[in-house]
Amino acid sequence: MRSGYEIVIGLEVHVQLTTQSKIFCGCSTRFGNAPNSQTCPVCLGLPGALPVLNQQVVEYAIRAGLATNCRIAGRSVFARKNYFYPDLPKGYQISQFELPICEGGYLDIETSERGPRRIGITRIHMEEDAGKLLHSEAPGVGSLVDLNRACTPLLEVVSEPDMRSSDEAIAYLKKLRQIVMYLGVCDGNLEEGSFRCDANVSVRPVGQQEYGTRAELKNINSFRFIKEAIEYEVDRQIELIEDGGKVVQETRLFDSASGTTRSMRGKEEAHDYRYFPDPDLLPLLINADWVERARAALPELPDVRRQRFIEQFGLPDYDAEVLTADKALADYFEDCAARHGDAKLCSNWVMGEIQRLLNDSGLGILQVPVSAERLCGLLNRISDGTISGKIAKTVFEQMWQSGDEADVIIEAQGLKQVSDSGAIEQLVDEVIAANPAQAQEFRDGKDKLLGFFVGQIMKASKGKANPAMVNELLCRKLRGETA
Repeated sequence: MRSGYEIVIGLEVHVQLTTQSKIFCGCSTRFGNAPNSQTCPVCLGLPGALPVLNQQVVEYAIRAGLATNCRIAGRSVFARKNYFYPDLPKGYQISQFELPICEGGYLDIETSERGPRRIGITRIHMEEDAGKLLHSEAPGVGSLVDLNRACTPLLEVVSEPDMRSSDEAIAYLKKLRQIVMYLGVCDGNLEEGSFRCDANVSVRPVGQQEYGTRAELKNINSFRFIKEAIEYEVDRQIELIEDGGKVVQETRLFDSASGTTRSMRGKEEAHDYRYFPDPDLLPLLINADWVERARAALPELPDVRRQRFIEQFGLPDYDAEVLTADKALADYFEDCAARHGDAKLCSNWVMGEIQRLLNDSGLGILQVPVSAERLCGLLNRISDGTISGKIAKTVFEQMWQSGDEADVIIEAQGLKQVSDSGAIEQLVDEVIAANPAQAQEFRDGKDKLLGFFVGQIMKASKGKANPAMVNELLCRKLRGETA
């Protein structure tokens, strides 16, 4: 926050639902098919075509509302939001206005700047998406309209203006995305537009109760760009005020190449949309039994799971936070921990080698080529002393590439750890004899030389010597102790 000013941020998040069909017709919601191949009279807005509500959309809306501590309305109403845009085939968008399905919720977030914060959620409502404009650079072509996305089901999650920094906005967005992905109602794919955000940003002098004039930043599809857009817009508004200008209410677009926002259009007030109840859709009635069935079917949510990992598995807060950030990753870890007794060892490998190779290969955890069962097979060989942790990393990379089990690779390549005390003692004697000056320096108090001797022995054994035995024998021999 720039000195003397307070930032006020409210977010409107569009969550695309993972239903197989659209909200008011049976067309597919699959992403990436040929333009205009997933349309029908309903989503094209042809005369006489009537919408039929997809019940799964309602189920998903109830789940999202419960998971974000909202009240579920017993009666909600669909409305027509009237505006003109080339990718809006009906000339209006079916949404909800005065009577949404969910209201009055909140999310708790954690920020390093201000600690725990509770962000209010004004409402969650169901609506249909518009189509998509494709801008062509070919001479004489202009813009093309793809209506595959028209009528795709969305939840719009509208927050209270409770965020006071870009970091708080990102923390809120990440928390919301995590929840809808845990629920299975959204895939959270920012690049494909499944989770996109409009940010309402204003500034006001510290101590002023009245909100400043806000600008709306539209459809930003990455956390980095959302943060950059908010921070640029805050600086723009403050500089404008300090130069004697006045912030006007408008919609602005973020240019990621230049890191700036630019004016798109003057912001319409709600009444400019001329909302009215949709005459083709009856009011939606949701009884208490329906809500309670949905509540009972909710999965374990991220905060609860994180706390359970700490208590059940004895994991540090950091490990539990990382592992529960993604439901599939948490599932993978928990499968490992159930098969192997050392949960911390499982955590280290999932957060370390698994995540590293997933990042290198561009895969997600659901595509991991080493199952939890096979990873535990490798960890068992570390625990029983068959191989060292260092050799295990080599074995793991080969498991990743070949799909073979750890035992097959260890046996085929002769990678078993040497734990024969006689053989290790012989190596220790040879290394000490070959380095008498360093041995004397160690005896004179230069303890750091122990690492040098361990390295020499591991090199001589090609990494196979049992490290614990090497350390024990080295210390004893260098200090002249007897067994």
